[in-house]
Amino acid sequence: MPSVWKTPGGARIVRERYEAALRHWPVESRRFTVPTRQGDTFVIECGSEDAPPLVLLHGTASNSASWMVDVVAWSQHFRVICIDIIGDAGFSAEVRPPLKTGDHADWLDDVFRARDIEMPAIAGTSLGGWLALDYATRRPGKVRRLVLFCPGGVGRNLNILLWALPLLLLGPWGQRKLTERIGGKRTEPLSETQTAIAELLELTFAHFVPRRSNLPQITDEALRSLTMPVLAILGGKDVFIDSRETRQRLEANVRNLTVRFLPDAPHFIAGQTEAVRQFLIGEPITV
Repeated sequence: MPSVWKTPGGARIVRERYEAALRHWPVESRRFTVPTRQGDTFVIECGSEDAPPLVLLHGTASNSASWMVDVVAWSQHFRVICIDIIGDAGFSAEVRPPLKTGDHADWLDDVFRARDIEMPAIAGTSLGGWLALDYATRRPGKVRRLVLFCPGGVGRNLNILLWALPLLLLGPWGQRKLTERIGGKRTEPLSETQTAIAELLELTFAHFVPRRSNLPQITDEALRSLTMPVLAILGGKDVFIDSRETRQRLEANVRNLTVRFLPDAPHFIAGQTEAVRQFLIGEPITV
């Protein structure tokens, strides 16, 4: 199978930066390498081992470092389990099983079994949101709550190549502009943790080979099978996914749904830590 990296040197650079970022993990944590049918999977856990499990699935071209801001609050209530998705920019195996099969749900079953995870809440962003939906619709009754940040596979995919490719040809300046279109332009200074995550993401985009195929659409029938409480957080300026169509399909098919539609938010939405915390512990969302 082809590497998920453009060059071995690029892989080494990103992995070294990822390892450096993890040394600043903001709460006490535990690391595991879990054997699965798809190869080794890297997992970071924090919070009490006796607390209810919360599984976090990052977006593509990313890894578990993307959750470093959120875990401080969430680990006070949950045993937080951050999983590096296989075939992506973390420390897990460089394999990409077909998305239209149940292979990814089987892979998560292996991770859950190895780490003794039962009835978790699952939060996922973009690709991770699609994986969360895929698992929840294939494993009815095995997910306690679901949080979806701009999930793939619900609204139609948008073609970003028309404007992204020219930016990629403009070197570092174009790369920064591309990152701004995807994650939004910051108006406030970043914290040290946020800066580390942003720099890692920018470096990853330069060396990572993204998936070429679109995420399979989750059918209306599958969406109607979701019985757990679902929180969907959607950005009106998402450049990857039609967020309005995502909202329409979720509202039409998911019975126990809360939607936070943020008209000016991009694909990667920050600042939702407290709202998600309130949802996960069953409180009304007040922020």
